[in-house]
Amino acid sequence: MATITKRELVIKITDQLGERGTEVTQQVVFDVVQSLIDEITECLAQGDTVVMRNFGAFQVREMKAKIGRNPKNPDKDVPIPARAAVKFKPGKEMKEKVAATLQVIRERDKA
Repeated sequence: MATITKRELVIKITDQLGERGTEVTQQVVFDVVQSLIDEITECLAQGDTVVMRNFGAFQVREMKAKIGRNPKNPDKDVPIPARAAVKFKPGKEMKEKVAATLQVIRERDKA
């Protein structure tokens, strides 16, 4: 499995749109992708939940304060303060597609 960057996504989307007869530049696609990311981030920063049907939902959750351990000195407790964290819950369609990749992952790990 490869790591896909934002730039590679832009290229893939541009190519797919070109195959469908919609000619658009990579810069325009990049601007749309970046705008989507910025808007999702802004909504989450305001405490909103962002739901994209068949993809999933992003929501802000509170991570409670807890006591951790210092790896360099395990005898010493380190307080970890409460914080906000983004959680992603995949949608039904995404869950089904990802579940089908289990065999691919197992074969890759064997190699």
